[in-house]
Amino acid sequence: MEERQAGQGLGDIGFGYRPRVPYACDPARSRGRLVDEAESPTRTPFQRDRDRIVHSTAFRRLKHKTQVFVAHEGDHYRTRLTHTIEVAQIARALARALRGDEDLAEAVALVHDFGHTPFGHTGEDALNEKMAPWGGFDHNAQSLRVVTRLERRYAEFDGLNLTWETLEGLVKHNGPLVDHQGNGLHGPLPRTIRDYSALHDLELDRFASLEAQCAAIADDIAYDTHDIDDGIRSGLLSLDMLEGLALPGSILKAVRQRYPALDLVRTGHELMRRQITAMVEDVIATASANLARLKPQSPDDVHMAGEAIVTFSPRMAEEEKELKAFLYTHLYRHPDVMRERVGAERIVKDLFDAYFADPRAMPEGWREGLDRADDRVKARSVADFLAGMTDTYALKEHRGRFDRTPELG
Repeated sequence: MEERQAGQGLGDIGFGYRPRVPYACDPARSRGRLVDEAESPTRTPFQRDRDRIVHSTAFRRLKHKTQVFVAHEGDHYRTRLTHTIEVAQIARALARALRGDEDLAEAVALVHDFGHTPFGHTGEDALNEKMAPWGGFDHNAQSLRVVTRLERRYAEFDGLNLTWETLEGLVKHNGPLVDHQGNGLHGPLPRTIRDYSALHDLELDRFASLEAQCAAIADDIAYDTHDIDDGIRSGLLSLDMLEGLALPGSILKAVRQRYPALDLVRTGHELMRRQITAMVEDVIATASANLARLKPQSPDDVHMAGEAIVTFSPRMAEEEKELKAFLYTHLYRHPDVMRERVGAERIVKDLFDAYFADPRAMPEGWREGLDRADDRVKARSVADFLAGMTDTYALKEHRGRFDRTPELG
């Protein structure tokens, strides 16, 4: 795709082509899309990616997918959609502070959870077990599959035809996937990622852009905070349980000292607000110091830095690690949550077995040709269909096919 020079044309009328620091991804110099398209006269390529993501079917389905608690348990619990919106807000704030491209950071944040199954990580674990003979199931690879193949909205291509920068950020926001010899750093490289990268090289052995790194750490900040909030709302956690933890404990102490008569609900919200602020400010200070030390002069310098640039300070990293361990023990592995996991796992496995045995049970658009397909193709199609389900649809499908469906919530 022909590059637009920054500051020319649209730059004078405020459509996003504005001067950037040298290490930021510049939409005027995007590496383009797999299928070439004419540029928008009113939006940068990264703004156009964000808009395509927001208008996709996969984005709307996030509203009924589990974050921690099954979506129908209460209107105020986070769903995968509200989590995604919180991540996008924090990602934009970080990119703005570091003078990166806010629109790219937002696009990566908005698309990063497209591959999640119903019932959160429980559904993913169940589907991965069922798909083990055919390469397993990985939600990150599934996100790429959704935006490059499964969304069918455009006349000229499958998927959303997003820019290289957004796809690279989606796939590698948590770091490189292979070493310099092409060996997977976290186990075998999922076939979806390997096959797409062969067409549109995502440089899997390098770090992602600054903007994608902003989206990745925004994800940690968002769920480290809102999972506490949801845990307290559920009654599985309490403010008193947080007192011994370095990060929320110190904040809670300061809130109680300043507002000794504050009710528990407002105390909790004050804690959440201050924790997000503390984590964001720590990342900005640490990333700024890393940038000053590494002195990147281009996006390629960020890719080839050999380390993540957008990180927590060592102290915050330790406190965040402690908090994650606490949440894992007291929330994610709480007996009440584990009982739900058993039921959710059964629903996903039952549905997989039913559709694999009879693909005609799937709707039109999913079952065509599967009666003649080999098991690998059939299994992947079933996994695609199941992964796209919301919690509510999976429950409905199970109730329509089985005599008894586990009660969740």
